Amino acid sequence: MILTEDRWWSGEPKWRAAEELGFDHAWTYDHLGWRSLVDGPWFSAIPTLTAAAMVTEQIELGTFVASPNFRHPVPFARELMTLDDICDGRLLCGVGAGGQGYDRAVFGESEMPPAQRVDRFTEFVEALDGLLTRDGFDYSGEYYTAVGARNLPGCVRHPRVPFVVAANNPRSLRLAARFGGGWVTTGHPSEDLDGWWRGVADIAGEFNRAAEQVDRDPGEVRRYLSLDAAPVYSLTCVDTFTEAAEKAHKLGFTDVVVHWPRSAEPYAGREAVLERVADEVLEEVRDL
Repeated sequence: MILTEDRWWSGEPKWRAAEELGFDHAWTYDHLGWRSLVDGPWFSAIPTLTAAAMVTEQIELGTFVASPNFRHPVPFARELMTLDDICDGRLLCGVGAGGQGYDRAVFGESEMPPAQRVDRFTEFVEALDGLLTRDGFDYSGEYYTAVGARNLPGCVRHPRVPFVVAANNPRSLRLAARFGGGWVTTGHPSEDLDGWWRGVADIAGEFNRAAEQVDRDPGEVRRYLSLDAAPVYSLTCVDTFTEAAEKAHKLGFTDVVVHWPRSAEPYAGREAVLERVADEVLEEVRDL
């Protein structure tokens, strides 16, 4: 995870290095501003990923995660198809329901109850799926409408850009099982590390049940765990990362996501640890 807080002359080396170090995928937040960093520099996700696509060749690139808070599926589908073309099919579209932070408040909107956010998220994913797979697509919902939306030439990767659906609750988990090439979770918030892992285990079990409810083989879906949602930063040291990756594997996760170390909180750490993980641990973790 490479945050969009750096001017490109400073951010570009990180994207290059992520590929050179051998990581499988690199992500950035799709927010207008984020938590404690909202008062500092911040750039947009899609242009950043487009620039990253131009300086890399193999690593997958993704949004973590795009949401309905400030996106409409019709123009967003065009942006995704364009970015997918530029990176030659390496794009992963992380999508989520959207929180109640700056991305909502900056528009002066009132808070949306959780049930309504999931309703809107469901429409967002359904419409985006149709827009990316069908030319002349129509959609009519409470939140989104599309009339004869064109999508030529379509995505490089067929039938469309893979969705990595963020989900922690039953309805969103079923949505992830229906539409996701991948599912990503942050677990449940906890200040207790053991408690956080217990929550992750519970959600992993819930995802299996959600997949069964929609007649989907859970093994068809890649499972991504955001390790830094835990109360301990995953790159505190090599052993911390290794232990977390092993726990994630035992719970059935295929992929883990960590944040590029920053000079200050959040995710304060040393790039030397990231480099050691790549040099000493990455192949071992892949073989788990």
